[in-house]
Amino acid sequence: MRDIDEHNITRAVLARLAGCPDPRLREIMSALVRHAHDFVREVRLTEAEWEQGIAFLTATGQMCSGKRQEFILLSDTLGVSMLATALNNALPPGATEATVFGPFHTGDAPPAASGSDIARGAPGDPLFAQIEIVDLQGSPVIDAQVDIWQADAQGLYDVQQPALGEERRARALMRSDAQGRLRFRSVMATPYPVPTDGPVGAMLLATGRHPWRPAHVHFLIRAPGFHPLTTHLFRDADPYLDSDVVFGVRSSLIGDFVRHDGGTAPDGSRVDGPYYVLHHRFVLAPSGAAVAASA
Repeated sequence: MRDIDEHNITRAVLARLAGCPDPRLREIMSALVRHAHDFVREVRLTEAEWEQGIAFLTATGQMCSGKRQEFILLSDTLGVSMLATALNNALPPGATEATVFGPFHTGDAPPAASGSDIARGAPGDPLFAQIEIVDLQGSPVIDAQVDIWQADAQGLYDVQQPALGEERRARALMRSDAQGRLRFRSVMATPYPVPTDGPVGAMLLATGRHPWRPAHVHFLIRAPGFHPLTTHLFRDADPYLDSDVVFGVRSSLIGDFVRHDGGTAPDGSRVDGPYYVLHHRFVLAPSGAAVAASA
């Protein structure tokens, strides 16, 4: 096709995709082209603005490393991550809701036995968590793999602290027992800002948005025969529950973090200052339930 102009270029690009042998890839790429072209037309994008956009995406890629994923952060702050999560995790009533994955998960969380102190020196008021994992009928899910990670009282994950090197804090891989339960000691989470030293931070500043996330603890739960659950537990009365920068808050995920002024903790240890206790039940849906619920 010759004589390409603003009126026929979309048809020309779509025609080039007509021979794509993968139907799903053809569907995705064709929709991407249509929406991208419509976006350019709608805002009448200038060449200078497009160059600025390319520079922004280039800088986003350059900020990524083995310990930081700026593109996930971009997806999160634009609401795309939560939209994809909501579309792909429409579960039956009673199942625990999913939320965003976040950019600070690692694949090397240290295994820990139930009752362990997973904080491993991370600063913060002690948190004693007692977790139960069940199916939709309330039966225990035995030997579920539970990946846990969180920021410390300074609002930092271990991978954000170069001085720690490869040391892992406030992060663990645990398994549920014969009653579907596990316990751990950590630190009480606090609100924190997402990293603002990169292009995503610049975007937030330019658009007048704050960078804060409400206090939360991450959980990734997997068990054979069940739909994987990626979720958080949030702290009630947090000032950022209604303005989470990544749009990840769901009312059902607000946990009951109970403050105590000191004394004998649930694990039998003596705590002189304030500490928190969390009891929570996660309900897993069977494999395939998300597809059935969204059909």
